[in-house]
Amino acid sequence: MKAELITIGDELLIGQTVDTNASWIGEQLNQLGIDVSQISSIRDDRQHILDSLELTSSRSQLVILTGGLGPTNDDITKKTLCEYFNSTLILNEDVLEKITAYFQSRDLEMLEVNKDQAMLPNNCAILDNSRGTASGMWFEKNEVIVISLPGVPYEMKGIFSDVIIPKLKEKNLVSNVLNKTIKTQGIGESFLAEIIKDWEHELIENGLKLAYLPSPGIVKLRITAFGNRENELRNLIEKYVLKLLALIPDYIYGYDKDKLEQVVGELLSKKNASLSLAESCTGGNLAHMITSVSGSSSYFKGSIVAYSNTVKTDFLSVDSQLLIKHGAVSKQVVEQMAIGANLRFGTDYSIATSGVAGPNGGTEDKPVGTVWIAIAADEKVYSKKLTLGDNRERNILISSLSALNLLRLKLLE
Repeated sequence: MKAELITIGDELLIGQTVDTNASWIGEQLNQLGIDVSQISSIRDDRQHILDSLELTSSRSQLVILTGGLGPTNDDITKKTLCEYFNSTLILNEDVLEKITAYFQSRDLEMLEVNKDQAMLPNNCAILDNSRGTASGMWFEKNEVIVISLPGVPYEMKGIFSDVIIPKLKEKNLVSNVLNKTIKTQGIGESFLAEIIKDWEHELIENGLKLAYLPSPGIVKLRITAFGNRENELRNLIEKYVLKLLALIPDYIYGYDKDKLEQVVGELLSKKNASLSLAESCTGGNLAHMITSVSGSSSYFKGSIVAYSNTVKTDFLSVDSQLLIKHGAVSKQVVEQMAIGANLRFGTDYSIATSGVAGPNGGTEDKPVGTVWIAIAADEKVYSKKLTLGDNRERNILISSLSALNLLRLKLLE
């Protein structure tokens, strides 16, 4: 089944509101084996809604709209749907009773516009909204299903989960979909694609789909299988996951909902090892990531944000002559920072970062995006240089992720 999504609202088009509804619905439909072919955002405009319905209904079997079902004058979706489906608005006593109870339970006055939300098309199935006052609507015309949902994400998700998914399953409109997401760090999308091209070709030949999902510092690979032979498909996916692991063992850090900071924390816990940080260019972001994991206090001892050279010398015992000779962004200094953090906190492992995050501060020898990372462990120190771009936020995030992955590899040795 092919589906299209239409999100309605001027606020979406001017950037006032981020459209999270479409991404969430798309994810749900994918899990049901329904192919989303297009997502559109349009104005609260009668003609735009009518034109979009006409176009999407000509090429898709399922159309889902969100937005424009509220009680105010700019909420015109319901009236426009009535026009498109030759409907008449009638009072739905059951819905009116629920709306009345909703306001009474909150000790709020119920206005006439709120009562009007119980006026619903006479030729649609009403989708109960247990979290608000705007009912969803399910229309069918020329073998096309059109579903209209409120734009408030909390309400939309409730109707979709509680009503729409069971209804789609009841009509046998869904199929089994299996997904496995492999998470990599330390390699760009194009380089990764070149290394695994033969593996990817074989995977596709065996009826599986592969999607590259890049983000700063991370490339996710999602394998998808469709069909009713669930165990067979699951085994096939795992077969290709193992083949990929053999191809790029140093880059794969986890699967599905794994986070790199969580994976590193689990490795530290298994070793009963402790960790400290000395951060310069990452400015505490690395500490934030690590402490976002529940239970991190059992292995994480603390961090020094050594942003100035004085802090590097006074708190991490960095040799001032090294700073003069090599500069703060150097292999020599970042390695001393890591050693100094280990000594200061008495930990088994430490990570240090120093770099030019940008967009200013670069030199010919050390342009913006130059970052050094060091890991101190077992009286040894390991370092790595990164050459990134000129976006400060991306540089901080990629540096943090790269540091965590370098520690992960050392913990696995």
